[in-house]
Amino acid sequence: MTGKLVIGNWKMNGRLAANLALINALQDDAAVRVAQVAVTPPFAYLGQAAALLAGSNIALAAQDVSAFDKDGAYTGEVSAAMLADVGCRYVLIGHSERRQYFAEDNALLARKLQATVAAGLVPVYCVGETLAEREADAYKAVIAEQLTVLAALAGHDYVVAYEPVWAIGTGKVASVEQIDDVHQYIRATLLQCHGASDSIRVLYGGSVKADNADAIFSLQSVGGALVGGASLDVESFGRICQAAEKTV
Repeated sequence: MTGKLVIGNWKMNGRLAANLALINALQDDAAVRVAQVAVTPPFAYLGQAAALLAGSNIALAAQDVSAFDKDGAYTGEVSAAMLADVGCRYVLIGHSERRQYFAEDNALLARKLQATVAAGLVPVYCVGETLAEREADAYKAVIAEQLTVLAALAGHDYVVAYEPVWAIGTGKVASVEQIDDVHQYIRATLLQCHGASDSIRVLYGGSVKADNADAIFSLQSVGGALVGGASLDVESFGRICQAAEKTV
């Protein structure tokens, strides 16, 4: 791994004025300026964000992408080529909320992954287990099955993000031992079964906050973070970026 990557997932948040203030503040933050950082505004604000981020170290990422790889009659869809055209570098694929609310499965996600790499973008593929799967000790089998779609990406650059669904917005907290266990398992599975490079980055996406970032980033198996709510607060996000840089 070459440094820790911190991605701020804005989810369905933002307005023109608020985005302007947030991006300007992020660019003024000393910790953010020296970190490997990306932000994921909603589709409607990608153009605005691209213009504001021009020339900065903050990369642009999209929250989702169409499985269709050609232009055409797909109302409401946004293609990987369009995302590349507007200036995106990364694309989130298979986020737990997409799996939960939109029933996205491996077959669909495989198409999104292929469309993304074909457009020259870097997919950030999200995996993770529910509380029931964790308590049934089935979490590794669940994650292994989710990872199977990455076999087709051998030779391409991609990132994996581990989202313990049971520890996101539930009040439950994954211990550093649990985080390390799963991250090591993901890395081993990718290396042994899917031809991944040893430099593959596995981000942690389970309610990363300023007060737990140091402990999470101290783990060698953690290659960065996928940050939700804290990415909308400049002070919190800056402290997370600072923690990431301290462990490089």
